[in-house]
Amino acid sequence: MSKKVLILSGSPRKGGNSDLLCDEFMRGAVEAGNEVTKIRAAEKKIGYCSACYYCRKSGGVCAKKDDMADILQQMIDADVIVLASPVYFYSIDAQMKALIDRTMAGWTEVKNKEFYYIVTCADTDKAAQETTLACFRGYADCVEGAEEKGVIYGTGVYQPGEIKKSPVFKQAYEMGKSVR
Repeated sequence: MSKKVLILSGSPRKGGNSDLLCDEFMRGAVEAGNEVTKIRAAEKKIGYCSACYYCRKSGGVCAKKDDMADILQQMIDADVIVLASPVYFYSIDAQMKALIDRTMAGWTEVKNKEFYYIVTCADTDKAAQETTLACFRGYADCVEGAEEKGVIYGTGVYQPGEIKKSPVFKQAYEMGKSVR
């Protein structure tokens, strides 16, 4: 049975290392027969959450009129969500943080999802990625029925494209192919 896979790439660089891993995950997931959509947060208009709680009074409709309502609906409709970000000061980048925060308008509707995480950093030590993963896992902890299915650790990469020389490049493809 095919699944709806939504890849949320936080990479500010199109063709950056985490973005390339998203593409490989997508290639594998498509080959496995899944319906896959990739969204690059940097290419979308996503304002930050201002904690106005308009969404609570309006049945989950956010006061901000930007691309987030469509993205949130895709998250609700997906079976699988892939969250990807480069490490920025041991955390997720601003694009991904804004996206996650803006799920506030309908976060209780995002249920029963399989989660995969893709994290890249210049540091060669996986420990440098743990706080970034904690951010992703913190979001998933708020999703009813969330199940972590896999993590891609892209370490030791800084310049765009360096990830192609790493064994995790193939691992991202194989992980995507395993989605069934």
